Amino acid sequence: MNFLRGVMGGPSAGPQPSGADTIQKLCDRVASSTLLDDRRDAVRALKSLSKKYRLEVGIQAMEHLIHVLQTDRSDSEIIGYALDTLYNVISNDLEEEEQDDSEEENSAKQVDDLGSQFTEIFIKQQENVTLLLTLVEEFDFHVRWPGVKLLTSLLKQQGPQVQQIILVSPMGVSRLMDLLADSREVIRNDGVLLLQQLTKSNAAIQKIVAFENAFERLLDIITEEGNSDGGIVVEDCLLLLQNLLKNNNSNQNFFKEGSYIQRMKPWFEVGDDNCGWSAQKVTNLHLMLQLVRVLVSPTNPPGATSSCQKAMFHCGLLQQLCTILMATGVPADILTETINTVSEVIRGCQTNQDYFASVNAPSNPPRPAIVVLLMSMVNERQPFVLRCAVLYCFQCFLYKNQKGQGEIVSTLLPSTIDGNSVSAGQLLCGGLFSTDSLSNWCAAVALAHALQENATLKEQLLRVQLATSIGNPPVSLLQQCTNILSQGDKIDRRGSKVQTRVGLLMLLCTWLSNCSIAVTHFLHNPANVPFLTGQIAENLGEEEQLVQGLCALLLGISIYYNDNSLENYRKEKLKQLIEKRIGRENFIEKLGFISKHELYSRAAQKPQPSFSSPDHMMFDHEFTKLVKELEGVISKAIYKSSEEDKKEEEVKKTLEQHDNIVTHYKKVIREQDQELEELKQRINTLTSQNEQLQATVTQQVSQIQQHKDQYNLLKVQLGKDTQHHNSHGETFQMNGIQTEEVSKLKEELEEWKNKHELLQGQLKEKDSVIEKLNSSQLEMGTTEQSSQTSKFGGLEHNNELQKELEMLRSQIQLQSAEISKLQMENQKLQVMVLTTTADPMLGDSGATAATSSELEGRLEQEIKELKSEVKALSEEKESLKQHLDSSSSTVAILQDEKSKLQREVAESKKEQDDLLVLLADQDQKISALKIKLKDLGVPVEDEDDTESGDQGDEDEDGDEEEQD
Repeated sequence: MNFLRGVMGGPSAGPQPSGADTIQKLCDRVASSTLLDDRRDAVRALKSLSKKYRLEVGIQAMEHLIHVLQTDRSDSEIIGYALDTLYNVISNDLEEEEQDDSEEENSAKQVDDLGSQFTEIFIKQQENVTLLLTLVEEFDFHVRWPGVKLLTSLLKQQGPQVQQIILVSPMGVSRLMDLLADSREVIRNDGVLLLQQLTKSNAAIQKIVAFENAFERLLDIITEEGNSDGGIVVEDCLLLLQNLLKNNNSNQNFFKEGSYIQRMKPWFEVGDDNCGWSAQKVTNLHLMLQLVRVLVSPTNPPGATSSCQKAMFHCGLLQQLCTILMATGVPADILTETINTVSEVIRGCQTNQDYFASVNAPSNPPRPAIVVLLMSMVNERQPFVLRCAVLYCFQCFLYKNQKGQGEIVSTLLPSTIDGNSVSAGQLLCGGLFSTDSLSNWCAAVALAHALQENATLKEQLLRVQLATSIGNPPVSLLQQCTNILSQGDKIDRRGSKVQTRVGLLMLLCTWLSNCSIAVTHFLHNPANVPFLTGQIAENLGEEEQLVQGLCALLLGISIYYNDNSLENYRKEKLKQLIEKRIGRENFIEKLGFISKHELYSRAAQKPQPSFSSPDHMMFDHEFTKLVKELEGVISKAIYKSSEEDKKEEEVKKTLEQHDNIVTHYKKVIREQDQELEELKQRINTLTSQNEQLQATVTQQVSQIQQHKDQYNLLKVQLGKDTQHHNSHGETFQMNGIQTEEVSKLKEELEEWKNKHELLQGQLKEKDSVIEKLNSSQLEMGTTEQSSQTSKFGGLEHNNELQKELEMLRSQIQLQSAEISKLQMENQKLQVMVLTTTADPMLGDSGATAATSSELEGRLEQEIKELKSEVKALSEEKESLKQHLDSSSSTVAILQDEKSKLQREVAESKKEQDDLLVLLADQDQKISALKIKLKDLGVPVEDEDDTESGDQGDEDEDGDEEEQD
């Protein structure tokens, strides 16, 4: 114990041993002592020395401590001391106790190397990490908590290696997931930190953690802690969620399919009193917004992003974000991140973009949110980061949104300008002609996005007229942009003058690209082309080289999209001008300055405009795509001769004519498809009626069979009764009654026979009508077969209906045969009755009196049953007659439809003949032009394969329709 007192700093006599000697003696005690208490005391002493003598303890005691973890697992106290000691040795967290400033500086230089070296020694044996995973499973607080901290420190020092060991360990990740369910908050919170380090840059572990129900547990923790009002635990959970979702499409899809996006909405329910924004709340909300952006990032697959955007709209998350956007008292960094988040939630999603266009700011009078945001963008007093966020939001609102582009441009047109309210167009024009260069650039880029890939709006924007000053006539927006561009050095501006010129040149390039009318308006001003050639030909500094490159691009667009409508500025003349004043090689070199610029490469990486300073704000992401697309074609157009240009224009015209013919054919095909759909609907109704008729016929056949069986039974019973008649006088009376009833039945049968003959006559008339229809159909079939094969579905169905009518006629004939059989049997009964009346009856009259009364009752009952059966048969005949009448009406309807179809077929045949003649002429022209182009060496795509593929698709569609 004296030795321990010396170690722990107690009073002792004699010289004090050094730290290394003390650690060596403690290690010997841990290795050699047989008593558990002695080993526990020694490990406790090593723990107390491990912070001050980190290097010595790590070198001498690590092996012994690992041995303690393997052998003394039954004692939780010594295991806890050993884990704490290893944590102090491996961790890089410095203790400031008992250290001078000089010592702190020296130790800080070596701390990273020490932690990494000790970690490498520990994980060299993979069994050590597996042992540590086993200890983390222990429920004892003194074992589990230091184990979690030690494993977290190992992951910080040697993350990839430890991740691989845990990944191959059986149930390694699953064991660590149990930490989130621990009821002790300290262990749960440190478990979140451990999973943060475990999931860094490892997609396999991220997937395992996600499928171990991590999303559910983390969202529960965030809710329990108070969402954005929670503490640092919420921040740690959000960082872990970002690790699991960022750049992991599988986990993003799992998060969306699990309806976890709906659980994010309460995070952004910020109260009306926004004055109490603590630093932790700002951090939490910032991370929550970043998590939303991870799910809808433009770098994600388009399908996944679109589904997440729709889910955010349907659950109300987008509406909640717009509420924060328009709220007052929100911190600037939260407002900026909210704008960026809303931007990516609406980017490319028409539903979300329409909703954002309808959002109004809570002002009096209410103004659209877009207008309020544009006010911030063109206001030079607003922070630079906020202005960039508003520009990004406006770009995302217009991305693939032709409706929104039209609404923005319409606010600039003379017919829609409202003098009482500020519109988006007025704000953009104000920013475009402001004295602040950053406002010029932002407004120019925003207006360029309103024209992106929309030739109609480019033409409409040419109508915009601006009043420059009182007394002067108004000038067009295009003319004013070129005026400012040419007078850029003379105007006093705040900021970079190059930035203003770059913004205007990007706007003009976007405006003129793929719009010949805009090019004509631009060239109509005689000062534009000399200005561009002068700028390109000068030898300017490095900053002006970017402007030279953009001027070369604008001049190249004026050549490539020139329709030669202006005689002085035809393509050939502009090329000659470049050759004389600039030189083709010099022009191509200046054009290449754009793509070689460093700021161009930065802007091409991602859509969001993120710049370190306003001076670096030069290029827009969408404009880099335009430069990449046009740089090559402009270089080729400069070297083309006039003859090649003429041939190319002729080819373009013929292709346009061919496209017009194709569109006409598409229109005809659509109309024919509509007619086919109508015919299919008619056929479906007729088939349903036919099925109903068949069902009724089958029911009647079954009923007739039942009546036939009943009649056979009655006949057998009547034969037995006639054999037992013994009374002479009574039998005469009864036979008289029976003969009367039989005569009535005979009369009724005669009436039915007459009705049956009438029905047969009507059927013969229907047969003659059907034969006429068949003959006329056969005559029409040979002429109509080539052009309107799809329309014969209705006529072929008429044949099916005729066959079904013939089946009905055959069934009626069978019924008539059965009636004739019944008549024969009735005649036989009459003969039997006559024979019974003619033959003298022998026997005692008194004895037969009782039997005669019984026979009389039976006969009366049988006669009643026969009457009821006759009535049933009459009703069935009436129903059959009604079905025949309905079938005759359907035949008449089909005959009318056939006549209509014949007229339509004749008309369509004439139209098709005309179209075939046009096609033949057109194909001859196209083939001749292709031959000319091939002779001139121009590559021409062979459309035979594509046409045959299209024809095959049409044939397959036709076959499917015939099968239907």
